[in-house]
Amino acid sequence: MPSRERIQKFMAAAGLGSRRRCESIIEAGRVRVNGQVASLGDRMDPEQDLVTVDDIPLDLDVEKSYFLLNKPSGYITTVKDYRKRPTVMDLIHEKGRLFPVGRLDKDTRGLLLITNDGYLAQRLSHPSHGVEKTYTIEAEGYLTQQGLARLRKGVKLEEGTTAPAKVKVLAKKNDRCILEMTIHEGKKRQVRRMSAAVGLKVTELIRTRLGPLDLKGLEEGGYRSLTPEEVRDLLK
Repeated sequence: MPSRERIQKFMAAAGLGSRRRCESIIEAGRVRVNGQVASLGDRMDPEQDLVTVDDIPLDLDVEKSYFLLNKPSGYITTVKDYRKRPTVMDLIHEKGRLFPVGRLDKDTRGLLLITNDGYLAQRLSHPSHGVEKTYTIEAEGYLTQQGLARLRKGVKLEEGTTAPAKVKVLAKKNDRCILEMTIHEGKKRQVRRMSAAVGLKVTELIRTRLGPLDLKGLEEGGYRSLTPEEVRDLLK
């Protein structure tokens, strides 16, 4: 008979925190077992069942792999696209079940983490952990001092006001500007929508940093394995 255990025990073993924290994640409806929303008290078979948190799979036994990709424009950030569009996984030539962490929209370039570590992916994706993401933005439009102050204070979007962003003006001439923006949230198309809210139309968007990781020495479309030190820093 396959061994079955409570979901929260499995989650705690995967490193998602205490039993109580795992129970809170379940109660929030963020956990699925084989695609079905889990409830407290549910049991699962670690060898047979697929457990996901925020759609990120948890797996205790697979050797963990970590890759940093410099994503080009034109690729969808997903494992498979049913419309047959190219995905970021077409650029990764490695064995095993890997997936991208977070999202960069099709036209956004830059740093993307590819892994099979569901625990790390969950930590990096959830805004409560405050992982910073830095972008270089080229935009059309006049950036006023009031607009800059709004970006730094927080911009009101449909789903609520964003957290304050760190913003540097790298260049500004007439109706064009280049900014560096650092945020720790992951709202859909957040940087583009924040920019639009202050009258800017983004023409080029590149993610240059994710936590301790940057793109130095990595050509567009290329990828590399993370060093043990980089993995350790991410897990912190």
